[in-house]
Amino acid sequence: MNIGDVSRKSGLPAKTIRYYEDIGLVTPPRSENGYRAFRETELHKLAFLGRARELGFTIEDCRTLLALYEDDGRESSQVKRVAQDHLHKIDEKIGQLQSMRGTLAHLIDECAGDHRPDCPILEDLAGEQS
Repeated sequence: MNIGDVSRKSGLPAKTIRYYEDIGLVTPPRSENGYRAFRETELHKLAFLGRARELGFTIEDCRTLLALYEDDGRESSQVKRVAQDHLHKIDEKIGQLQSMRGTLAHLIDECAGDHRPDCPILEDLAGEQS
C-alpha cells in the first residue's frame, strides 16, 4: 500500500504518518525506487497509535506502549503503570482547568458588561486589585 491508501484506511493524515515514520514509530519498507511500501503490519501500528493519541497519550507514551505491545514477554503491570501515570496527568489537568473555570466564572460575574470602562477581568489580567 502507498501512503495515500494507508492514510485513507487508518484515518490518519499522510503528514502524521510521515511524522511517525520520521521519529521511528513506524518503518515501512521501501521499494527499489524508494517509495514507501506499507504492509498490514504498519497499518495495524498506525491504528494502534491513532487510538493511543485519541486517549491523549504522548508520543513517548505511544513509543513505550507500542514496544510493550510488541513484546511477548511484557507484564500487564508495565502497561498499567503507563496508563496510571497518564490518568494522573489527566486528573492534574482537570484540576487546573476547574480552577481556571472557577476564577474566570467569578471574574465574569463581577464584570458589569456595560458601557463603563472598568472591568475586573482586565484588572485581574493586569495584576491590579480592585
